[in-house]
Amino acid sequence: MKPLRKIGTFLGTGGDRSAPAPQYAALADGLIITDTHAEGWYVLASSNTDLMSEGARDAEQDAASAALARTLAGFDCHLRVLWSPLNAEDYMTEAADMFSTGAWEEWAALRTQRLNQLALPARHLLLGVRLTERSGMTKRAGRRVQDAFGLDTSTVGKGELVKLDAQMRRLGRRLESSPWKAQPAAVEMLAWMIGREQHRATPLPAPNAAGVIGGAKIAALTRGRILPHPDHLRVVDGRGEVTAWTSVLTMHGFPETLETPGPGEWLRMLSEINYVPDIDEDALPADIDPESLILPVSPEASVRFRVLAKRPAIKKAEAARRVAKEQRNSAAGQSAEEPGLDMEDTERTMTHLVRDVRRQDVTLVEDHPRLIVTSTTGLDDLRARVDAVITYYGGLGIEVSVGEEELRELWLEVQPGDQLRVPDVGHVRDVTALTGSWWWGGAKVGDDAGPIVGYLTGSTPGVLRNDITAGADRGDATTTAFIGRSGRGKTTAMMLSMLDTGFKGSWVLALDFKGDLGGVVSAAHRYGIDAGLIETGPRFAGAADLFTLLAAEGLDAARNEVPAQLSIAAPEHLRERGAETPITRAVNAVIEQGDPATWKVIEYLKNMEDPLARETGEALDDLSRGALGAPFMGRPTGEAPPLEAKPGIWVVQMPGLSLPAPESTRKEWTPVQRLSVALMHSMLAYGITTSGRRDLRRLAKAVCIPEVHVLTATREGANFLQYMSRVGRALKVSMVLDTQDPESLAKLVGVIEQLTTVVGFQLTTREQQDALLDLLGLEKNDHGRDLIRSIGLLANGEIRHGHSIIRDRRFACATAQWDIPSLELEELLDTSPNAAQNDPAVTMEKVNA
Repeated sequence: MKPLRKIGTFLGTGGDRSAPAPQYAALADGLIITDTHAEGWYVLASSNTDLMSEGARDAEQDAASAALARTLAGFDCHLRVLWSPLNAEDYMTEAADMFSTGAWEEWAALRTQRLNQLALPARHLLLGVRLTERSGMTKRAGRRVQDAFGLDTSTVGKGELVKLDAQMRRLGRRLESSPWKAQPAAVEMLAWMIGREQHRATPLPAPNAAGVIGGAKIAALTRGRILPHPDHLRVVDGRGEVTAWTSVLTMHGFPETLETPGPGEWLRMLSEINYVPDIDEDALPADIDPESLILPVSPEASVRFRVLAKRPAIKKAEAARRVAKEQRNSAAGQSAEEPGLDMEDTERTMTHLVRDVRRQDVTLVEDHPRLIVTSTTGLDDLRARVDAVITYYGGLGIEVSVGEEELRELWLEVQPGDQLRVPDVGHVRDVTALTGSWWWGGAKVGDDAGPIVGYLTGSTPGVLRNDITAGADRGDATTTAFIGRSGRGKTTAMMLSMLDTGFKGSWVLALDFKGDLGGVVSAAHRYGIDAGLIETGPRFAGAADLFTLLAAEGLDAARNEVPAQLSIAAPEHLRERGAETPITRAVNAVIEQGDPATWKVIEYLKNMEDPLARETGEALDDLSRGALGAPFMGRPTGEAPPLEAKPGIWVVQMPGLSLPAPESTRKEWTPVQRLSVALMHSMLAYGITTSGRRDLRRLAKAVCIPEVHVLTATREGANFLQYMSRVGRALKVSMVLDTQDPESLAKLVGVIEQLTTVVGFQLTTREQQDALLDLLGLEKNDHGRDLIRSIGLLANGEIRHGHSIIRDRRFACATAQWDIPSLELEELLDTSPNAAQNDPAVTMEKVNA
């Protein structure tokens, strides 16, 4: 918590209300050049601050203050916070590069339609810095004559442009190391920033071959009419119709102190201001959701500022101290003979400030904040938005009002390339008062590219991207963990990621110990992705036969794995008598006969002369007829689809497994536990060998395991998880884990070290909450536990499915909502016990119909 001291408001100097509007000469990457000066413009990165620890916030704010004081001292700067609607149609273009399998166009169109419904605004942060004044008015006048006759496409010479570009990039390299990670703004971004103020639908001009926009294109970019009124401006299009109503608000009063986190973040809070538009009640549907009437105002910000060098800062503070002293003396000479307390406090504050500045403990900044509120609906809507902004900031003790009668000057002032015009509505204060506004703060989490799976629910809006297979491509860790209570949406979130991965043409294997992933196979069939479902039971006899599953690796792999599997399944008293020997002999014999299968090994044992072999064969034959034994050693019925190592989604459901505890000996295992371990052995061996196949190295692969605590409770399962996590990058295999028990997961060092993304849902016990906070990288304290307990709950205490806390590969952490883009898909992915759609046969009947 840092106090933000408002030092005072002074009459500014250097402003010019009557200055002409800026005349743009040229635009280039990172440069706006006018007839009078040149500015460097940079795009600033957002920082994830919503869940940042207090220590990390303080460190980042100190770094930002240092960047202002050291890098930008003495420069005239212009900060813009802009909003634009998310162009959902761009996702279709991205989808063509991401997806390649199934009805991916329909899938991408479904997500695009959902994004249009959400209408999420995108925030843009830009910083302009005046680099140099342009001299030689006569020379520039000559250039304008040339341009008028079409003799030149730009009013800026090549040499001047190269020199300005070097200046801009030199400053940019210093700003790049700041918390804002500044990058030169593309010329297209600058053209959009200038042209958007006209609210016209005309296409933006394209730069020439040299990357410059100039000449007639600049004129087309700024062709528009703005009609000023006392409390608003009207933007008029080419047909004379009003397209937008705009007001510029000044922030002319701040409390003496503000704190962060909290009211001190007066620029970060722009995204939190909402209002309810005035709508005729008779026009509203009877079943409308009241929350849908609450809309964002999305005010934009323009802050012109200058970090003062030591001498000007002392001069301003001394001037303020003298004024306060004179006022105090004047008050003392009046009849009351009692100087005002405010005068005494101001004099005392200025005295201390002069001392602090002399000691270089304090750096001052002079800033002029403006808020721009726009409506494309009407004047009444604009005024409702303005009232919402004034009320919101009034609750923080910040005085905001419309710049009445000076809206023309204020509107020009906020334009890039212009100058300070209304200097008397400004503030001189410590730089922490400006950096404490956290204009670059908010919520940001997830991948930079890849499938969109939801949206952010923090203090700034945005989409959530999650690509579970991207880790191997960037040489990073490849394991994703979904953690939380049952019924909170973690398995559904996993299935959404599986579908996106399936559309990318990846091989996806899911080991479903709970038995509720059938819906993802139904959804895959619905959208044309190859998919198969294997279940325990006689219907799927032989579907998990290791001879079949490991055929691509050659008979040597099966020659080692099948005897081990049958030895696990055999009764303990037979194993103690040496049953492993005849089992191995039978396996070798069946392999030599050709077309091997596990059920043939059992038949061979039953027909051997050795009594132990026959007894073992009879015992295994009886076990192969049960639900757990049939999949890996039963005689195939021809009903079960095969598991194939090709692009698609393949789900193996194994509900009812009863795995032994790691500390129990084999003698203590029950028959059900032996079969459970043997069946799991099949799937783990299949997962390991298929993932390591050389012919599949280039194929993206994902092994998904819901209810992974079933595996972590066994030695073999824990070893499998750690092995797959550690070799994932090399084999291009991504592990996706779903568990209700972060404590047991945290004990698997090999898995924890390879986590690239952690998705946390609600947990209620202190021990599990602390384990999840560790995995998320958040502090283990009451605040963090309350956060884990409340995530996924609505204000009325009801469950909010799919709401989670996400830690991405950069260790950024924010809240987000996993979003199912349609009701049909939600029904297909239903994990409740009564979900008929989980039966792929039902889905296929609907599709065929």
